[in-house]
Amino acid sequence: MRPWFTTEQLAPDTWVISEYRHWEETHCYLLIGADRALLIDTGLGICNIYDEVCKLTDKPVTAVATHIHWDHIGGHGEFDRLAVHELERNWLDGHFPLPPQAVRQNLTARPCPFPDGFDPAGYQVFQGPPQLVFQDGHRFDLGGRVVEAVHTPGHSPGHCCFYEPERRRLYAGDLIYKGCLDMFYPPRTLCSFWPRSERSAAWVCGRCCPATISWTSPPPLSHRWRRGCAGWSDPVSSGRGPAFSTSAPSSSTCDPRP
Repeated sequence: MRPWFTTEQLAPDTWVISEYRHWEETHCYLLIGADRALLIDTGLGICNIYDEVCKLTDKPVTAVATHIHWDHIGGHGEFDRLAVHELERNWLDGHFPLPPQAVRQNLTARPCPFPDGFDPAGYQVFQGPPQLVFQDGHRFDLGGRVVEAVHTPGHSPGHCCFYEPERRRLYAGDLIYKGCLDMFYPPRTLCSFWPRSERSAAWVCGRCCPATISWTSPPPLSHRWRRGCAGWSDPVSSGRGPAFSTSAPSSSTCDPRP
């Protein structure tokens, strides 16, 4: 059986750590600076992502989540420096909005060759205190490399993208990816979601790096995203919002995805 993680090099100092064996196909990004490293998302937590990171850098690592959903914070417990947006701080402190059974049902929504020793019935959403609580515009200085947090609520209240101005590279989390995009509004409305998300989409002129399905997403993906959002004008104050596909019509599949 192939390894759980697949590691690919995006640049000499940037790595993608993926979980292709699971149906969500999560992608975590390791950005290495001169002094420290930033790991954007830690995946499902099914296997130890820390061991994979240690193969790629010996610099101190901060693990930051694009948002506090289980498939993005599963490996958080393996790191001693965690960062989270202020609006989702309490989701790491016993206030995660879904019951454990709902999470496990999503984890096993499709057949998956889980590694030996992993029991889905015992899967838990990570809980633990972060060392850094940040706001929109926070800059992570890695030493000769700066990454900016961009608050893009919609998929979750504290969802963030991470942008490298010098490289014009956007790590988009679940704001944009190939397939069906789900938007969740509380406590926001679509009217408040759109301006910040449009700001992020406008930046995608170099490379957009989503956190799920395919990490090799070209700029045209953002154009389809913007066309899909442009037709939404009515504010939504609660519940699950509409979904639209950024895939070509012939290959579009809408999957339930956190």
